[in-house]
Amino acid sequence: MNDVLAIITARGGSKGVPRKNLRLLGGLPLITWTVRTALEAACVTRVVVSTDDDEIAQTARDAGAEVPFMRPTYLASDTATSVDVMAHALDEMPGFERAVLLQPTSPLRTAADLEAGAALWKEAPSAGGCVSVCEAAESPWLMFGTDTSHQLKRLLPEPATGLRRQVLPKALVLNGAFYFVDVQRFRAERRLIFDDSLGFEMPVERSRDIDTLDDFEAVERLLAASGGSAPTTSV
Repeated sequence: MNDVLAIITARGGSKGVPRKNLRLLGGLPLITWTVRTALEAACVTRVVVSTDDDEIAQTARDAGAEVPFMRPTYLASDTATSVDVMAHALDEMPGFERAVLLQPTSPLRTAADLEAGAALWKEAPSAGGCVSVCEAAESPWLMFGTDTSHQLKRLLPEPATGLRRQVLPKALVLNGAFYFVDVQRFRAERRLIFDDSLGFEMPVERSRDIDTLDDFEAVERLLAASGGSAPTTSV
């Protein structure tokens, strides 16, 4: 599976951290981490960046990515979805049967993660895609809601094994690091995750998602502890 188009989405606006995609992390602009990873992945054929911002576009080119088109303003708003942005990019870059959406906010994913996700999908090629996940910080079997009288209601039925953490079923969550999709399925269903999508589990330490200044600082600490590269074990 070596005919994958990598689409990196990086708009200029950011509410939480202004100019987030250009903010330095470990001495590099945030977007550069994702560009370099995509370029290193053997499963990726071309790496393109979808952005509305000239400075981001130039930074992406400097890192080795292509920016063959600029994203329309209406797709750079707070209400534009990743599905809309990816659909536009695929229209601009026809001819690919498979694509992977990469967000700059997951800088610690590695080329090996992408290659392993692609390899997992290759084992079940009829699946609509493969997305990255990691173990959930909290078990959904220990979560509650309330009704109108404030009575606690379990979100999930108590498992037969009981509620001891050691025996609870493992729970996984999307970590946002990558979304491999079959392009035909994506166009038909307008989704990044299909009913038959595969899940590739990544370690929690490489699943950090950057949305706030605190996230930047936490990842900086991880990088310092691992010598400036994505950690391979828990730190």
